[in-house]
Amino acid sequence: MKSLEALFAAAAAVRSNAYAPYSGFAVGAAIRTPSGAIFSGVNVENASYPVGTCAEAGAIAAMVAAGENRIAEILVLGDGEALVTPCGACRQRIREFARDEVNIHIAGPNGLRASFTVGELLPQAFGPSLAESHAP
Repeated sequence: MKSLEALFAAAAAVRSNAYAPYSGFAVGAAIRTPSGAIFSGVNVENASYPVGTCAEAGAIAAMVAAGENRIAEILVLGDGEALVTPCGACRQRIREFARDEVNIHIAGPNGLRASFTVGELLPQAFGPSLAESHAP
């Protein structure tokens, strides 16, 4: 199975498990690491908004819990006419583990809708190398 197809399948498989009783807007995300491992996550809402978490954050947490720390590619899957791109906080989370040239694929239930690089979605980002250069 090709990488993009595997990411789509993983995001689609977990998306129905999203906990979205308030918005009704289920999102699934899947990350591929350089090792080829795939980690997925879903959005989890909370009555005490904004305590919920995004699908991308769940996938990143699963990746880190498994001992990996680099994103090679990510796919975000959601419904609607507008593209379901990562929110600002998730763009920064992704940037923590991905370089500017890493692809972020945006999909709907029927397949891929658009692809962007991390650098396109979060230009001039404050990343790990900048944080290290500013450390005391």
